[in-house]
Amino acid sequence: MKNESRVLDMARHFHSQTDPRLHEDYGPLTIMAGEGATIIDDAGNRYIEGMGGLWCASLGFSDSRLADAADRQMRKLAVYHTFNHRSNEPTIELVEQLAALAPFDDARVFLVGSGSEANDTMVKLAWYYQAARGRPDKRKIISRFGAFHGSTIMGAALSGLPHMHKSFNLPPLPVIFAARPFQYLDGLPAEAERDYATRLAQELEALILAEGPETIAAMIAEPVMGAGGVLVPPEGYFPKIQAVLRKYDILMLSDEVVCGFGRTGNWFGSQTFGMEPDMLSIAKGLSSGHLPIGGVIISDKIYQCVADEAHKVGVFGHGFTYSGHPVTAAVAAEAIRIYREVDLVTQARRLGDYLHRALAEALGDHPLVGEVRGRGFIAGIQIVEDRATRRAFAPELRIGTDVERRCRDHGVMIRNMGDVLAICPPYIITPNEIDALVDGIRFALDGTAAANSRIGRVA
Repeated sequence: MKNESRVLDMARHFHSQTDPRLHEDYGPLTIMAGEGATIIDDAGNRYIEGMGGLWCASLGFSDSRLADAADRQMRKLAVYHTFNHRSNEPTIELVEQLAALAPFDDARVFLVGSGSEANDTMVKLAWYYQAARGRPDKRKIISRFGAFHGSTIMGAALSGLPHMHKSFNLPPLPVIFAARPFQYLDGLPAEAERDYATRLAQELEALILAEGPETIAAMIAEPVMGAGGVLVPPEGYFPKIQAVLRKYDILMLSDEVVCGFGRTGNWFGSQTFGMEPDMLSIAKGLSSGHLPIGGVIISDKIYQCVADEAHKVGVFGHGFTYSGHPVTAAVAAEAIRIYREVDLVTQARRLGDYLHRALAEALGDHPLVGEVRGRGFIAGIQIVEDRATRRAFAPELRIGTDVERRCRDHGVMIRNMGDVLAICPPYIITPNEIDALVDGIRFALDGTAAANSRIGRVA
């Protein structure tokens, strides 16, 4: 059966974010079960999942309370919609929970099915808001090079990653890009963090003036850039950026799909880094990834303006079949109850401190590691060929892929993003499992270093 399933997957399954021709040759790693922070493949191999799947399995891979919540709601009301004034009990409970957690007063919540849909919704709301204020020409959205905001047309257009655009002819939409906050590679020699942040804010203002402030609706930003390399902003970055945006009447949209629900040591990453968003998008940790759900938390300023305009039109013409789906809402509401019971924010900080200490001790002097960075319970490991010059390996060597494969051989799952290894574990991982995770990464890097040293690539 194992081989049959493998062949069927290779023949019929068109995978996300995968090289299809390589998949035709190598096939899938088929995961059969999850136990806590561990996953098990079809050969019985066990792996500590250091990425929480895709930044999302906050409570691991088989939480019984979330399964029970889904089962109860499935048997009571399995599906219904929230169009035309309809609602359901789990959705009402969930939006109240989220409004209570929001980083601003009098929040409203718009539910969707994914983080991509949430970011699309934020952009549409920004356009709607600007049009309602008599400024329909304010349509451009500022994103940042290296950002990831989803795979829908708008989400991909907002993403500052070349593979998200190439051959799709994106972005056709009014999206412009500012510099990423990546001091390790982009900072000037001896430049202080605050000076680097000031320079980025000045560059943003120059971009806005070149484009015309009257044409720009909003800027979207992840508090910590995830798929772009786990980039932590320099000290003072977001307050300086926010001051520029306010000066030119430009909204701040916080993409909290990865950073939300404790990941950076607060309920939302915007709270960690001094952001004051007008809206924020959520998904992933909202349900611990157990069912697909996302949302937008909207400030009262935005909501009141949008609601007035929608009343004039006669309806707010946006939404999805699965917005406020009762089963996904029930699971998300239960996840938030669990987060509160375990004091998620404190736990994320404690585990994050342990993880970062372990990484620093194990990898601080490794010849392939230029920097270990992160905040809270998320981390990135910068792979370099030369630590002194910070020179990267040639992309065609696929060094990150080699390290990821060796990690898997040592029973550890991380995510390779070229020159960066990403770590974003479930909150239920134990200190012993963190030690095993870090040991596996160290062994993998040692193996890659040894292999490249033999052919003269690493000193």
